[in-house]
Amino acid sequence: MRGILCLLLVALATAKVFDRCDWARVLKNNGMDGYVGKGLATWVCLAKWLSNYNTSAITHHSDGSTDYGIFQFNSRYWCKEHITRRSLNFCHIQCSELLTDDVSVAIRCVKRAFRYSHDQSGWKAWHPHCWNQGLSSYLAGCSL
Repeated sequence: MRGILCLLLVALATAKVFDRCDWARVLKNNGMDGYVGKGLATWVCLAKWLSNYNTSAITHHSDGSTDYGIFQFNSRYWCKEHITRRSLNFCHIQCSELLTDDVSVAIRCVKRAFRYSHDQSGWKAWHPHCWNQGLSSYLAGCSL
């Protein structure tokens, strides 16, 4: 247990809250503009409403699962919390890897998630904030 706590503290120490335009640039540089037919603004919108661009965002759920990182990947499906918890771990990662400023892990995981499903409906923020909405404000002034 002490080791897990240390890992989380180290991860949180290297976490980052992105500026909207910086996040858009990171996504663009990692091939997310047009990925599975979704424009860059879609991915920026999701991260805004899921984590407010915060790589250290954590959300605990009543079912015992936890969402991690900038895209809020759920521990029941996408990552492994620790040795005693069961997870499908579709991204083959430790959940703590999603809590650092190295967002390449989160971006690889979101790409994997969309290879399984081509819509964002699994993310709670998609329908109320990003679906069928004008998304141009998410890239406004970013000079991309």
